[in-house]
Amino acid sequence: MSKVLIVEDSLAQRQMISDLLKGSGLKVIVACDGVEALEHLEKFNPDIVVMDIVMPRMNGYELCRRLKADPKTQNVPVVMCSSKGEEFDRYWGMKQGADAYIAKPFQPVELIGTVKQLLRA
Repeated sequence: MSKVLIVEDSLAQRQMISDLLKGSGLKVIVACDGVEALEHLEKFNPDIVVMDIVMPRMNGYELCRRLKADPKTQNVPVVMCSSKGEEFDRYWGMKQGADAYIAKPFQPVELIGTVKQLLRA
């Protein structure tokens, strides 16, 4: 079973994304921000990371840069899932190393499809 690390500071969003991905057969680990995510990465070795951008302590851009710079995590796919939906936000997210960018609000099939596709790649 593939493991997903969800990094999201909003409890409601975290729960919704978690429920969606669990419902599609994935094991889910959650973190409230980038700092907590880095701690979980060491322990759980996820197959994919779904992250928000705007979070306290460490934002998604910084977290993504760190993941892609570390040889242990550089090949872990990153999906940025943010309310920052402008074209520049998408461009900047991909520039930081994200493998996909989904703007909130999103359709559940878009998130599940993107995650499954990246896991297969």
